[in-house]
Amino acid sequence: MKVYSPDSLTDDTMSSPGLECDYLFPGSFESFLEEELGTVGSSLCSRPLSGISTDGSSNSPHPPPCSSEPTEAVECVQEEDPEERVALGGSALPRTRLADPERRRFSASELISRLQLSQRKNSFSLKLGKSLSARVASRDRQSSGHLSSDREFLSTLHTPHCLPVTAATDSKRGLSSILYQEYSDVAINREIQRQQVAEPGSEEERGSDSVSPCNLSPSSSFRSSRGSAFSLWQDIPDVRSSGQLDNFSNEERKLQEAKFELVTSEASYIRSLTIAVDHFMMSQELTECLGAQDRQWLFSKLPEVKDVSERFLQDLERRLEGDILRFDVCDIVLQHCPALRRVYLPYVTNQAYQEQTYQRLLQENPRFPSILARLEEAPVCQRLPLTSFLILPFQRITRLKMLVENILKRTTPGSRDEDTATKAFNELKRVIKECNSSVQSMKRMEELIHLNKKIHFEGKIFPLISQSRWLVKHGELLEVDTQTMSISGSKFKLPTKPVYLHLFNDCLLLSRKKDTWKFMVFVHAKIGDLKVKDLSQKLQGVSGFIFYLQLCEGPQLKHQILLKSNSESTKQRWITAMVPSSAKPSMEQGAENEDMSQVQCIKSYQAQEHDELTLEKADILQAKTITSDGWVEGIRLSDGERGWFPKTYVEEITSRSARLRNLRENIRIKCVTQKLKEGAPP
Repeated sequence: MKVYSPDSLTDDTMSSPGLECDYLFPGSFESFLEEELGTVGSSLCSRPLSGISTDGSSNSPHPPPCSSEPTEAVECVQEEDPEERVALGGSALPRTRLADPERRRFSASELISRLQLSQRKNSFSLKLGKSLSARVASRDRQSSGHLSSDREFLSTLHTPHCLPVTAATDSKRGLSSILYQEYSDVAINREIQRQQVAEPGSEEERGSDSVSPCNLSPSSSFRSSRGSAFSLWQDIPDVRSSGQLDNFSNEERKLQEAKFELVTSEASYIRSLTIAVDHFMMSQELTECLGAQDRQWLFSKLPEVKDVSERFLQDLERRLEGDILRFDVCDIVLQHCPALRRVYLPYVTNQAYQEQTYQRLLQENPRFPSILARLEEAPVCQRLPLTSFLILPFQRITRLKMLVENILKRTTPGSRDEDTATKAFNELKRVIKECNSSVQSMKRMEELIHLNKKIHFEGKIFPLISQSRWLVKHGELLEVDTQTMSISGSKFKLPTKPVYLHLFNDCLLLSRKKDTWKFMVFVHAKIGDLKVKDLSQKLQGVSGFIFYLQLCEGPQLKHQILLKSNSESTKQRWITAMVPSSAKPSMEQGAENEDMSQVQCIKSYQAQEHDELTLEKADILQAKTITSDGWVEGIRLSDGERGWFPKTYVEEITSRSARLRNLRENIRIKCVTQKLKEGAPP
């Protein structure tokens, strides 16, 4: 019986025992045996099995599992219904009649499921082959009981127990049940490993005696900590059986893998968005618990984000179906960028209100925590909290840019594909920049309004609120009083008193705390009139980390002060903030053969202060300063952003060839991006 369903299996249908075998063995059972088990399977298929006739029709008393309706043909065909839509890997696609029986409509979810089955082929085929061989050998001896044995064996294939428990579970889940949080984490970990490994053929690789555990062969699959398998484009049976794979160079394979990851990750992303909307947002109990305004602030435009992403995935899947060997995706990304901007910009801008609403509901709405806990405990959430779903759009738009960047790195220089990938990359960068600017401008203005109520000036009018001003760094240091000196035994002792600093992008304010929440400014100066000197040698009688600050007004000295911090990193961060240096010259002057110290983010970090840098896993940074107490000042290669972060969140890239490759890839991206800008019409 040849059965095919164009539907990607949902959670409900996956739980049906009747669908299990057809999901695991697409096509006829005989063709599966011929393809997967070779001679062992073909020897058995030379005779009809019980319940299956030689022409492929079913003699089983049970109806075909793909449909509850009787079928006259050997293939299940869905009638076209423009109103009815079926979930495909989280996307919504209309049901269509298959005009050509050999032309199969598949989704990214179905592809992953087939790949996972293919990966288990060796172990399962061996076990199944032994069982079949034993049955063939005993056929003559047990002719009377032979038919019942085959029935028993065939029935096991239609139950979830025909595979080991873990394999059956993985197959049931498929990509349609692998949440984006899990998929993204595994994929980024692979990227981290790739960016640290020495280039093939380099002296470092040749000098290595052992195989690196993070050697990423393009043909190797990878698993998450939960055991879910993630396969590659090369593992697709249609690709392997095409006979064309050997014609692809290693770089061409990597290019197709990068494109394939964009498609499969989008399918997983849709799955998580669907849970966020259908399970959380549309929960009747949660809707009754929340007011209309709170519900709007909490979920914002999440349904619109999901709709736009579903249409994006539909186009990606159509392209994949059209030519699975040499498909492209960057032109589709470019085409969808305006729609992505339309929904992502308001959603990301709403982030501050979303976070505030969530925290307020936890504290002030007594029903909200208990309802939320019950929803989060549902199996569909896979033990993930609501916040991990709400933050997905922020993560996805950034990840999408990284995926296109990986594609761009592997395209042929000067080709049309490079031009298309560069345009898509630039558009995504523009969307992300607008999102960040929108969020920053809102936060900065709110912060200025708040500070304006707390900061007071002695007898001077200083308009603090300005559209072009923002807070760079603030905090309390100790002023060393060099005028008052005391003697303790045989040592001099210099007293200290607290002073508070508010450093903006254009000026510095020094103040004393009037009370807990008010500051009285006693001196201020423009940022360009500051002079800082690091006193690396400790002064006699003064412990801690000291630096000397002068505030000028033109050529005239206005005020000078000796400041003390309690750590090296605090001192260095203040000096760096007061005398900012542009990151761009050093990055642009870097040549492809100029080695630089590099670190890579291995754990996401959210900036806690204004001078810190928010890091995403796999970010590569040039390390400029490393303090003794575990802080690093770095410049992110991808966008030139500079800031501080804890050393524990990054890992040094020790391979010189890996550092040079990362730098070379970064320089190439900058060059093609700049070339596109120069060639763009004014």
